[in-house]
Amino acid sequence: MVYCGKPSRGCQMCRTRRIKCDETKPTCNQCAKSRRICPGYKDEFDLVFRNETQATERRARRASKKALAQKHGRAADRAVSPSSSSSSSEGRGSLSPTSTASRLPRVSVAPQLPLEDQAACHFISNYVLVPRHGSLVGFMEFVVPLLKADTVPAHYKYAFEACALASLNNGVGNRNHFEKQALGKYTKALSTTFAALRDPEVAKEDATLAAVLLLGLFENITAKTMGMLAWGSHIEGAIQLVKARGRKQLDTKVGLNMFIAVRTQMIIHSLSTSKSPGMDASWWIEDAVRDRHASECQRLCIKVGELRSEANRLLTTVPRTPDNMEIVIDMIRRCQAQDQACASWCKNLPDYFQCKTAAWEDNVPNGDYTKAEVYPGRVDVYNDLWVSTIWNMLRCGRIILNSIIVRCAAWVCAPVDYRTTPEYANAARTTVDIVTDVISSVPYQLGWFCKRKDLLERANLSTFACGEDDSSKGLSGYFMTWPLAFIHSLDYLTDSQRTWVRGRLQYIGSQLGVRYALLLTQLNIRIPSMLICRDGLIARPFPMMHDFERQLSSKVPRPTPSFYASPLVPQHETAERAKLDQEAVDVLNKVIGSSGSVDERRTKTWLEFQHVTTTAI
Repeated sequence: MVYCGKPSRGCQMCRTRRIKCDETKPTCNQCAKSRRICPGYKDEFDLVFRNETQATERRARRASKKALAQKHGRAADRAVSPSSSSSSSEGRGSLSPTSTASRLPRVSVAPQLPLEDQAACHFISNYVLVPRHGSLVGFMEFVVPLLKADTVPAHYKYAFEACALASLNNGVGNRNHFEKQALGKYTKALSTTFAALRDPEVAKEDATLAAVLLLGLFENITAKTMGMLAWGSHIEGAIQLVKARGRKQLDTKVGLNMFIAVRTQMIIHSLSTSKSPGMDASWWIEDAVRDRHASECQRLCIKVGELRSEANRLLTTVPRTPDNMEIVIDMIRRCQAQDQACASWCKNLPDYFQCKTAAWEDNVPNGDYTKAEVYPGRVDVYNDLWVSTIWNMLRCGRIILNSIIVRCAAWVCAPVDYRTTPEYANAARTTVDIVTDVISSVPYQLGWFCKRKDLLERANLSTFACGEDDSSKGLSGYFMTWPLAFIHSLDYLTDSQRTWVRGRLQYIGSQLGVRYALLLTQLNIRIPSMLICRDGLIARPFPMMHDFERQLSSKVPRPTPSFYASPLVPQHETAERAKLDQEAVDVLNKVIGSSGSVDERRTKTWLEFQHVTTTAI
């Protein structure tokens, strides 16, 4: 191992300028005096460990060339003339043992890594994102420090090995060679983790919470059927552990990183299932800020989760009375105000958090949207994978807010068609624009720029703990699965957009190893129209409800509203609306089944299950 000198702890700007940094935090005085933006300091992990991947590749290439030259040399020796062969045989007796040994061919054997090491490297290079600067956020960066601890608990070791083998198994070309081994490790991880949770002291350890998070990740990258999906239960368990651990967990770097990871998963779980976050936004955000812009975005999204939970309770439990209508109208105003707050966040961001349009694509290879890497239109670029993930989280939050607005408007104006209201027109216009933004971010996250580095100017705010940063990663697909599945279920997508989104989910599942994405392509529901149907079934007391239930029981499609026949509505939109209504009725018919009656609990459970499975990560 070569000593390369003491690593500099100065900021990146001073290192580039080759001047001495005074290491003042958060901004060094050298940058402040020269009026330059201080990019911050390297993480302690990067100061100690260096990325030797490229050097290793160069050494391997040199060894390969040397072995090839030796092979060609031996072939040339065998091709000598017979006279030279006979003359050499005559003098063979005078050869010394040393010269004979020097003529023996050298056999070069490529070193074989154990399966466990291969799996660990594959997992860390695909799912562990380490921030380059201490103020930024990564993903699963606590995995490596816990592995290097003096004692590694069995439940954490099994959970890591299960995820590592699953990641390697899902890699392209492996054909499920390691599926049984991964499932075996997962089973051991479950049993040992349950045993650890029974001990109040062990349950509060970092390794226990990390094991629960890894088990949730395992569910997402291996799920093949709906019954195997237990991600939600693992996240709910992680939330309870975080609450039990208290504020002391924020005192250590590993504890803070895991708290932020649980907070991120909690937000997605809350937005997906309409469950309240449990604790208010200040408890989740206070004293746990690595980047204030990302934390503010998560604060807004926690508020969205609270509003969605409250709206679900209102629209599915309270009767339609004048007083309750005022409450629902107030909910519309609150959602509109929250949407404005989210829009304001987008306008007040520093340069490194902004997205830029890097290209414009019009080509769809062979007209096949399922295989196209880019949907026709603009292609946006971000400074960092985590930055694009934060953006898409906020976008999904805004879509949920506009969905609540439409549901509340439909609840208030029933039985009048809600699509005639100004709330629907504004929400539809906003949602269509947001969907375009999400679609424009997909190529960047799924590695489209890896082959077009001339278009990419990255600040490299974070890096993977192993391997090359510019290749397609499983974590990119993992981050993108929820936004894609979420917009895939919306009423507002065109047929080509829905086909393209389904194709990207198939790519994530088959090429990037997140099997859960394949499961989501099989679901065919529409939001918010199906939720509006559910709200109408549960609310009941309006004049047409009896006829509506009778039509569903007899499996007769409901009559087309007169709004469809209006000359102001184009025929293609009329057909699309009628198709969506028929799909909603078909799903509700499944709820009724052969009994011929509408069971409120059964209806709610069915549609909530369909909604959760479509929008969860």
